[in-house]
Amino acid sequence: MLKFSTNRRHGNCEGATRRDFLQVGALGMGSVTLSDVLRSKAQAEQSGIASNNKSVIWLWLGGGPTHVETFDPKMTAPSEYRSVTGEVKTNLPGVTLGGNFERMATVADKMAFVRSFAHTNSGHSGGTHYVMTGYDNRLADNGAASDRPGIGSILSRVRGTNHPETGMPTYVRLNGIYADGPSFLGTAFGPFDSGGEARRNMALNIQKTRLDTRRSLLAGIDNVKRNIDRSKVMDGLDAFDQQAFNIILSRSQQAFDLKYEDPRVVDRYGKGLGEQLLQARRLCEAGCGFVTLQFGGWDMHGGIKAAMDNLGPQVDRAVAALVEDLELRGQSDDVLLVISGEFGRTPKINGGAGRDHWAPLSTLALAGGGLKMGQVVGESAEKVDVPKTTPITPQDLLATVFQVLNIDRRLQFTNQSGRPTYMVEHGKPIEDLV
Repeated sequence: MLKFSTNRRHGNCEGATRRDFLQVGALGMGSVTLSDVLRSKAQAEQSGIASNNKSVIWLWLGGGPTHVETFDPKMTAPSEYRSVTGEVKTNLPGVTLGGNFERMATVADKMAFVRSFAHTNSGHSGGTHYVMTGYDNRLADNGAASDRPGIGSILSRVRGTNHPETGMPTYVRLNGIYADGPSFLGTAFGPFDSGGEARRNMALNIQKTRLDTRRSLLAGIDNVKRNIDRSKVMDGLDAFDQQAFNIILSRSQQAFDLKYEDPRVVDRYGKGLGEQLLQARRLCEAGCGFVTLQFGGWDMHGGIKAAMDNLGPQVDRAVAALVEDLELRGQSDDVLLVISGEFGRTPKINGGAGRDHWAPLSTLALAGGGLKMGQVVGESAEKVDVPKTTPITPQDLLATVFQVLNIDRRLQFTNQSGRPTYMVEHGKPIEDLV
């Protein structure tokens, strides 16, 4: 929440109290305070972990997308296993995608498709927790809270909660995903919720007098620093408070508003999911390091063809537009797109012409991030039920993302029990991609 105080008791010569000063930085970014920001930055520095400016857009296909009708159509399998939407040839020799992905087929050389992704939890919440954190949580489907931090929160902890130059949140949630939060890292490292109170505070629906008050508080920072705290910490506070003010009044806020985008580009992405992916690209440009968005409806126990004919083209158009857009803007190496869900679906069509939950095999699609694109990684077995090649695990995926973001895989943080805990304990970056 933006807070302004008119209490001038115990103030300095400019009329600003220490409490006023601390409130300047209480910009509503998921309850992130100045002390949280400074603490996270200090911890990152002490860890010796390098950082970079690469970003990740994580597109979550909630419900468990069918691996067969998306990126592994397996038309050589018996009829009850192969894709019910057929297949489409890509611009990669011998590589096909499900029949709904004609536009993505034209940019397949700028993407990579993993066909041997696997884990062991076929519950919606449990599978989501496994993929988003790299760790299984068998209590997740009984309503248990996530007991591991998501990647976005880990990045926020490492880089600091806000970009040092633009003030943009390191981690932005466009739509919520189970297990996308900070867990034992603490609420300060949770995502900035674009639909929450923090976002509403950025709409400038505040009185001019309150803004003037904020300006006066900022103008008095130097005097506050001289009169109440001569430590080096104040230097950081001064800088961050200016950033907090800038994110309200400057270009940073525009990253959340598509009216500042070229209408031709907006049209290319399309409505709905397309608008969200475009916004994600704009947020990354403005300094965000990790953006999550969910596009649900993939729990296709029945009528899978009709469902795919509805959802598939929407994903196809939006993703192809993003991949092309990043290429045209010279940002392909700077932004990694990850497309995943909690699990795949049963390889054999059921009696309702659908597919059920299936963790032993699913697919991933990736683009950019400086990884090796234009390939299929891994192979499924004849009936698309299990990996034929070495399985790629959620920890392997996380390790790959860590490498893109330059996060040390040996990184440990203290968990709820006070024990040092690896963020990725066993995973290794996907060899064919790095």
